[in-house]
Amino acid sequence: MNAGEGFFDPAGASRLPADRWRDGMLEHGTELVADEVPVALSYNGISHAVMLASPQDLEDFAVGFSLGERIVHDARDIYDIEVDEAVNGIAIEMRIAGGAMLRLKETRRARTGKTGCGLCGVESLERFDDDTFATPIAGTREPGVTPDALHRAMAAMGQRQHLHHATGAVHAAGWANLEGELLCVREDIGRHNALDKLVGALVREGADVTRGFAVVTSRASFEMVQKAARAGFPLLAAISAPTALAVKVAQGAGVTLLGFVRGGRHVVYTHPQRIAPLAG
Repeated sequence: MNAGEGFFDPAGASRLPADRWRDGMLEHGTELVADEVPVALSYNGISHAVMLASPQDLEDFAVGFSLGERIVHDARDIYDIEVDEAVNGIAIEMRIAGGAMLRLKETRRARTGKTGCGLCGVESLERFDDDTFATPIAGTREPGVTPDALHRAMAAMGQRQHLHHATGAVHAAGWANLEGELLCVREDIGRHNALDKLVGALVREGADVTRGFAVVTSRASFEMVQKAARAGFPLLAAISAPTALAVKVAQGAGVTLLGFVRGGRHVVYTHPQRIAPLAG
């Protein structure tokens, strides 16, 4: 996708020189390219992880990542967040509660974040099993989401993906109410990061995450379901396919998981009781 010369360049993108071949002709110009920067996360002065991410909504990312990785169990255990430009990327320093820091020290493992890495730092199959399936059960309230609401929210995602429209290179995660009204969207080069940013934004706003559902413009891998379950999301709808492990995790965690939500169709893989029938 191209952004024309002279248009407003969105945050999270850089305009770079490029040669464009079109209709048998070579054009010299520029293209908008999604930014991808190392983001270093530290807790109480101790470095923990370096993730590759889009450089916007980083306070949301810090909160969502900390909750999704179970570094903190409650956002109130994060006392302060500082985001600073560094020589080679961006540094996020968080001050967290003593109990959370003690748990982090006990379980801390070296890892380098990637846009598609769900097992970074898991040192054994036994630890993988513990980390994967020890997810909390999502909220018990049944939202009764209609198919119309699901597809309304997914269709609205296209109008809210400003960085993707400019670059064609990023994913998005969104939150909708029970009527399918899209209330919050976050974008990132990594689908996991986009979901972390969404979780962080909702938590910081004090949203009731049991009264709505999440939509993502990616496949539903197991770690996406895991993050949704840990955030308390009752329903996760993906535009693409899930994996078998994602379905297994969703079933055990009490999350309604849908895939292929596009073009007037969808597939429900787990807990279909949350999908309300169409009004007759």
